[in-house]
Amino acid sequence: MNAVRMNITIPEDLAHRLDLLVGPRKRSRFIAEALKERIERMEHDKLSKVLEDGYKARRGEGLSIARDFDQLTIEGWDEYSKGKDISRRP
Repeated sequence: MNAVRMNITIPEDLAHRLDLLVGPRKRSRFIAEALKERIERMEHDKLSKVLEDGYKARRGEGLSIARDFDQLTIEGWDEYSKGKDISRRP
């Protein structure tokens, strides 16, 4: 993995807690892993929102199709539901 050097500023108390938790020699790795997790979570949330919006936009279409089929009856349903073979009719 190629690395890029960045100069960032964080609150002093946060830097102190970071040093206590991981030590000064492992800060970069910890910050990179934390950023990666946060970015992945944000990307996932964004995708979830896009999918949710798409489902909501198409909801009416699906309900309309379902209502169309509610009005139909299936020819031979009684024979089918009783387990008879309706594929070979005289």
